Amino acid sequence: METQITIQGTSIELRKGDITAQKDMQAIVNAANAKLITGGGVAGAIHKKGDPELSQETRKFAPIKPGEAVLTSAPNLPNSYIIHCLGPVYGVDEPSDKLLERCYSHALKIATENRIESVAFPAISTGAFGYPTEEAAEIALSLFKQSVPSLNLVKRIRMVLWNDHDYNIHSTVFKKIFG
Repeated sequence: METQITIQGTSIELRKGDITAQKDMQAIVNAANAKLITGGGVAGAIHKKGDPELSQETRKFAPIKPGEAVLTSAPNLPNSYIIHCLGPVYGVDEPSDKLLERCYSHALKIATENRIESVAFPAISTGAFGYPTEEAAEIALSLFKQSVPSLNLVKRIRMVLWNDHDYNIHSTVFKKIFG
């Protein structure tokens, strides 16, 4: 399953799949925890492939706060980089919407600063952190659309959704935002 649109030379895509298997993307984004260590969901999947080297590399950046992001290499993964973002815990880290938006924004800023042309994102904070998927999709996809004019280096942004349910919600929001 895939949905995509190209705006001003930047492709924004939705794809059902595994974030750790995005071989054609220069960077992937980790929905990290504050300590930047293995956990459940996306962080667990990325660390399962990237450890022990990844944990050694992330240690020097921890802890991070909600909305923050840091860059590391991507040991044992098919990508060059991992951008680790700490999304908000819904209903705990406030304002959740601004912190989630900041997470995506910081990741795109890091990509631009490091001349990264393609980035694959998971649906940050929608798993164990409890963010409602539709609200999170609106925040992420709206930010991507709004950011395109200033993205002179990032040419591909992909959201990778793990299951049909999340893909379908993102697809509905995608159609609403991009027409």
